[in-house]
Amino acid sequence: MSSEERTEKGSPGDIEEKIDKAMDEILDTPDDDEEYDMDFDDLPDEEEQPELKVELIETDPDRSRRKKAPRGKEMHQNTPEPKPVVQKSARPKKITYVPISDEEFDTPAMLPKKKKHKGLKITGIVAAMLAVTAGCAYGAVTYYYSDRFFEGTFINGIDCSHKTAYEAEQAIAGQVENYSIEVLSRNQEPQIISGSAINYRYQSDGEVLNLLKQQKPYEWIRGFFETKSYSTSKNVTFDKNLLQSEVKELSCAQKENQVAPEDAYVALNGAEFTIVPETEGSELKVKEAYKALDEAVSGSQTSIDFNTTEDVYEKAEVTSDSPDLIAMRDAYNNYTRASITYTFGEETVVLDGNTLKDWLQFDEKGQLVKDDASFKQHITDYVAQLAQRYDTVGTQREFHTTSGRTVYVYGSAYGWKIDQSAEVEQLANEISTGAQITRDPVYSMTANSRGYNDLGNTYIEVDLSSQHMYYYQNGSIIFDSDIVSGNMSYADRQTPEGIFTLYNKKSPDVLRGAQKPDGTYEYEQPVTFWMPFNGGIGFHDATWQPYFGGDRYLTGGSHGCINLPYDSAAALYSIIQYNVPIICFY
Repeated sequence: MSSEERTEKGSPGDIEEKIDKAMDEILDTPDDDEEYDMDFDDLPDEEEQPELKVELIETDPDRSRRKKAPRGKEMHQNTPEPKPVVQKSARPKKITYVPISDEEFDTPAMLPKKKKHKGLKITGIVAAMLAVTAGCAYGAVTYYYSDRFFEGTFINGIDCSHKTAYEAEQAIAGQVENYSIEVLSRNQEPQIISGSAINYRYQSDGEVLNLLKQQKPYEWIRGFFETKSYSTSKNVTFDKNLLQSEVKELSCAQKENQVAPEDAYVALNGAEFTIVPETEGSELKVKEAYKALDEAVSGSQTSIDFNTTEDVYEKAEVTSDSPDLIAMRDAYNNYTRASITYTFGEETVVLDGNTLKDWLQFDEKGQLVKDDASFKQHITDYVAQLAQRYDTVGTQREFHTTSGRTVYVYGSAYGWKIDQSAEVEQLANEISTGAQITRDPVYSMTANSRGYNDLGNTYIEVDLSSQHMYYYQNGSIIFDSDIVSGNMSYADRQTPEGIFTLYNKKSPDVLRGAQKPDGTYEYEQPVTFWMPFNGGIGFHDATWQPYFGGDRYLTGGSHGCINLPYDSAAALYSIIQYNVPIICFY
């Protein structure tokens, strides 16, 4: 409210003047409750003056302070009336006193009591006038704040005390005129986008006026005791196309200033595999950067940090907390902890992390390249090398015969043979779990002993040249017999050389030749004891042979089996074991 408007409603000076004028009028008005001042100095003596007349002079304490009032004349010896007459009036008049007897003088004269009602009345009037004055002043201030904000009102940090809604909005608009936003980015200096560059300006939406309307003018006095702060949306507008152009011009958006992120990876650090964290890089996603900046400008933010803004930069696909990467690190650390010790008789071979690390692949940065197929191939090759070195199946052995000869026998069905496929699977599992173990390889075939000559000292010797056989147990002969082997006159009936083991025995049985087209067999021969060791070739009784040993096998030999006398066949049937090597040689 303007100063002119306050004067029309009555200023404090005018009110005070009116109060003083009213007080003067009240004091000049006669009243029945006035005080009286009586003077007894000039009263005559009782003997000389039987009658006295005294005139009561009106006095006013307030006026006596401003101006001394003249004392009125004293009245003596009025008309000789036997009895004075007292007249009552609203104003004081001359009073005639009658003579007083001595008895009456014994009682002290009583002065009239001063009345206090006048002071109380004046106090009430003044209080009423002050209340009226205060009420007028309160109403004037209330009217003043009917379109202005209370004292202590802040909007968006601006002191809006005593401001109209328009004035408050002008102050807010003043802030907008100087608006700018600082852009922080990775590996680049901060850059400023000014409001003028994007046509940034304030636009009223009535929110400030609504705040003023919510204010109750008669509560204006509260503003002197409390502060109220409001936050309103700065209803601003700007040119989004210009903002897009500004984003594209930022140094962080230039190709030459962008570095692609790198994935986290597993690397060998000394004797242990560790995870090398991902690198953030500075490859900006321009569209996402614009969206974030648009939101910041719309919210009147004065700065934005792309470093802490979600989805503004390209991210590494593999991070250090990736479950797959953690599993990979742990798996390869198991490789370094794994230790498998193979036993080959008295010889041992150790496979541990020192060898396993050589099977892994790393790039130029030292990043472990996960290649399960390649690693599995290394395991396969390692097992194959073990088999090549320690398998005896399919190798030729030097053998000293009972007759004293030294022969070389090829063993295709006896000896040590690693089951390579089964061993590869077991070894891969032990490596992945970091096992530390000592064991034999997984074998598909085993021999009686280790070493170059794995035949041991328990075996069956079949000397095809001398047509005699021996059964050694722990180096001692426990059985021997003459034999008839395969007919040397036919190439397909000759007993083959080699080292074999028994895989079955049956009593009785029927030996049959090849089956003919009509379903019959070339021959069918019943036997009592049947002990095969090389396919269809085995030991059995042959009661049809006229004799055994000598040169019978040259023309009257078998179809390849080892023929024995009945008693010899029975004895052998009772003692032969499955794992005993059977050595056939010429």
